[in-house]
Formats: sequence, C-alpha cells, structure tokens
Amino acid sequence: MHVVVMGCGRVGSAIARRLEEVGHSVAVIDQDPEAFRRLGPDFAGRQVTGLGFDRQTLLDAGIDSAGAFAAVSSGDNSNIISARVARETFGVQHVVARIYDSKRAEVYERMGIPSVATVPWTVNRLLRELLSVKVSELWREPTGQVLLMRVTVTEPWVGRRLADLEAASGARAAWLVRYGEAQLPNTATVLQDGDQLVVASTDAITQRVHEVVEQGPGGGGH
Repeated sequence: MHVVVMGCGRVGSAIARRLEEVGHSVAVIDQDPEAFRRLGPDFAGRQVTGLGFDRQTLLDAGIDSAGAFAAVSSGDNSNIISARVARETFGVQHVVARIYDSKRAEVYERMGIPSVATVPWTVNRLLRELLSVKVSELWREPTGQVLLMRVTVTEPWVGRRLADLEAASGARAAWLVRYGEAQLPNTATVLQDGDQLVVASTDAITQRVHEVVEQGPGGGGH
C-alpha cells in the first residue's frame, strides 16, 4: 500500500520509517526540507517539500494512489485541513490526524476522521489506524479489567444484527458511529458497511472479539 505522511517531525519520521520497514511505499510531506534528515540515509520513499493541504503537493506525493494518509504536523489546523482534503477530495480510505486540542479531536472523530492526541502511544495508535486494524483499544478503566474497544464492521457482518455480533463475541456495544454521527444502538440495529462500534469488553474475551470481527459470524469458536 502507498501511504502519504504529512509532517516529518519525530512522530511523522518514525511512522514513515516503520511503514517502510513493513513493506509499504511511503511519501513524506514537510514545509521544511531540513526536516527530512530525520528519516535517515536508508529511507527510500518520496520526500516532498510543500504544504500538506496543497492539492499539487499531495499529487506530487502520490495521494491519488494512496491507501492511507497521516496528518502529523505540529499544527492542528494544517492537520485537519489536509486530512479532510485527503478524505473528501481524493477519497483516501484510511485517514488519521494528530490533534493537540482534545475538544477539536472530539469534533473530528464525529466527522469520521480518527484523531490521536499527543501521548506516548501516538505512533502505535496511528499505525493501527492507517493499516486498518479492525479492533483497537480506546480506553481502560482504572482496575484494568474492563476496556472499550473500537470495532470497524467487517464485510461478513454487513447486513447482520448487532445483537448477533454481541452474542458471538461476548462484548457489549456502547455506541455506534454511522456516517460520522454517533448513536445508541438497540436490539434491532442492523450493521452497515462503514459502521464503527465502540464495545465494552474484558481481557478474557478480547481475543475472541478480534476473531469474531475478522472472521465473521463463524469466528471465535462459535
């Protein structure tokens, strides 16, 4: 997959190198050509100097063939504008933005653009979003026993009842995001393509949740 990374600071350069290590082609955009030194001499991807929300700069970086886009510059506004251009103008499927302002981050999550705050696990969380991991941990309560997980509805579950997914996995759906709008599901809710769920789980059934989501109704030993 081709991935475009906007911002070549510590996070952007780390993501670019990791993506290249696991076999993806990568283009990195930054306004400052000196920033590309962080990539190191072995980086083989494209290095594009320019603004990450400029159409031509994005095209120079191969946005029209990209499967994923990460906006991880130091500016919230630049990150969200470029993320929206990637999603809305070029139709990039997996877009994630690094947002410093938590209130803004909530807004962009509702728009369907995953956003990541500046915390130590930024790089790993961004990579999970970009590489389309279908289940990822969002939050864990203080005792560590119960967690919230974000679940992207996979093709085998499209058209199936949410209640069936809950029964197969043992997890409980807290809310559903559809077309960027959060809603509380009910027993009659039927899953659609593009739906994202937030489910409550425990460590004991986390593996089963992963298997059921990835494999469909027959997964997880059911």
